[in-house]
Amino acid sequence: MLSPPPPSDWILRWQHLLDPHCTVLDLACGAGRHLRHFAQRGHRVTGVDRNAEALAPLAHLGEVLPADLENGPWPLAQRQFAAVIVTNYLWRPRWPQLRDCLAPGGVLLYETFAHGHAAYGHPRRAEFLLQPGELLSLCAGWHIVAYEHGVLTSPGSAQVVQRIAAVRPASDAADTLRPLQAE
Repeated sequence: MLSPPPPSDWILRWQHLLDPHCTVLDLACGAGRHLRHFAQRGHRVTGVDRNAEALAPLAHLGEVLPADLENGPWPLAQRQFAAVIVTNYLWRPRWPQLRDCLAPGGVLLYETFAHGHAAYGHPRRAEFLLQPGELLSLCAGWHIVAYEHGVLTSPGSAQVVQRIAAVRPASDAADTLRPLQAE
């Protein structure tokens, strides 16, 4: 069995924003590269994906929920997490639920394909590509720690991504600011 790819550099770069041992939701987690990473760091993890077969080997790490996020009911009604991680996934109709499941003061780390990526590969359809500034709109009113939209290159490949690290406001606005740490 192949091991999952390493965690996203973006997720690793901003993981220090999460409180130690907090609850982490990995939405559309696939083979669980981020679920595994945060479980190994002592976080209480929940992974959601439509592929129950991919989730089965992750069950020992935390809670796994097979769910079709695009055609089924929202599997996390009335639940909130201290951190929500989303990579390489976009389904705009679920944005209200995604925002609601992040607890006040919680951290959103989101990275996916963006407008312009069709020149490099899949996905190519506009409904699966973020428009410029779209994650900023999703997080309007939140503390934006970092935001990027551009071309990432690695040997033999390129992709256009948009990514954000944002903190949902707590009851006191001062609580939403997290110290930045040198990398």
